[in-house]
Amino acid sequence: MTSNPELESVSLLEQFRETRNRTLELVKTLEKDDFVVQTAFFMSPPKWHIGHVSWIYEAIMSKIDKNYEFYSKEFSEYLNSYYQQFGVPYDKGLRGAVSRPTTDQIFQYFNTINQRVEKFIDTQILSEDAKKMIIMGFHHECQHQELLIYDLQHLLAEQYRPVKKNEILSSDNIERKSTKIKGGIYKMGNNGNEFCYDIELPEHKVFLNDYSIDVFPITNQQYLEFMDSGGYETYKYWLSDGWEKVKANKWKAPMYWEKINDKWHVRDFLGIREINPNEPVCHVSYYEADAYCKWAGKRLPTEAEWEKAACWNEERQEKTTFPWGNEMPSTDKCNLLESYHWRCSDVGSYPNGVSHSGCQQMIGDVWEWTSSEFTGYPGFKSGFDEYNDKWFTNQKVLRGGSFGTPKMSIRGSYRNFFRLDERWLFSGFRCVDKI
Repeated sequence: MTSNPELESVSLLEQFRETRNRTLELVKTLEKDDFVVQTAFFMSPPKWHIGHVSWIYEAIMSKIDKNYEFYSKEFSEYLNSYYQQFGVPYDKGLRGAVSRPTTDQIFQYFNTINQRVEKFIDTQILSEDAKKMIIMGFHHECQHQELLIYDLQHLLAEQYRPVKKNEILSSDNIERKSTKIKGGIYKMGNNGNEFCYDIELPEHKVFLNDYSIDVFPITNQQYLEFMDSGGYETYKYWLSDGWEKVKANKWKAPMYWEKINDKWHVRDFLGIREINPNEPVCHVSYYEADAYCKWAGKRLPTEAEWEKAACWNEERQEKTTFPWGNEMPSTDKCNLLESYHWRCSDVGSYPNGVSHSGCQQMIGDVWEWTSSEFTGYPGFKSGFDEYNDKWFTNQKVLRGGSFGTPKMSIRGSYRNFFRLDERWLFSGFRCVDKI
């Protein structure tokens, strides 16, 4: 079958426009003052996100066309996140300390880069590698859409007014149980036939022992039991570094939780509300997930164990892209950004998204911590210098996506990674039984 460059160009343009429109939709209701505020060193002002996701297309175009000229040296210096190859990156903790470029200038820049990218796609004869790099730009923007949502919660919480918001159905109490997964040789990673990041490659064999993994993520109710039993006051549950973080930061509960009249509440996009016992616990660090597991006499899964439970069909002896099969995510199978619920669903809300092994909600709701160190797979080759490979230290892998993840950017093999103490992301976990 021969390819049609004109159709491929249209497809790239459609993906580009859809991605850019979603970014604008997320900030459409913000006040101008909201765009410049940085409320913590780990978040970025919305203005910076809008500029950075535009600047990365310039970086990509400059790699494809060596004659490409960047829009502005000043803009590049401010919007470069960590790419030393493009100059000295701006201090992340000071992104909110500058007024120039202004918010209006950033939006003008956003629109200018839109025009440049569309012209680039329309007029350039693009190699397969060049197309992959442009598509990576779409997925990079998806990543920043999710990061932007994390930052909007920290910045505005219930004051944020999303353009789209759908009601969510509650679920009854679900029986806590685990499911047994047969061990043996498992082929882990992505086969590379569709877009994936370099860190998902190459597909490689690992050996797993038999194990039992929770059907559902750990809920608020389960986590409250850990808290009520003195989880945050008992050093024996914690890794040494984690215990230091507990004391230094005075952690008593997951991020955004607060006690009002002796009852725990959470402040999120829905307001200040009493903890829903049936939602997956969210905004916990790796240290907290690990401490809970030790308290419960369990452990976190490795990412290979997580992936096999999510994607392996034992009966057919085949791996699928998603827990339910190879069809793209839909709102009846999982809670991703396009569900527009702006919070986690109760456990048990998505029986149509069940994996072949019986696990539920492995895509969407919360990113799930694993015990695996973030490093390259055996035979790893970098697809874009400084994008992923420079982070192969002091990070843990998370799997599965969250309610802030765009559906085009998630799959069973996707590997997210964060430092062990970070918890402003939408992060939770499920446990594996100790044998």
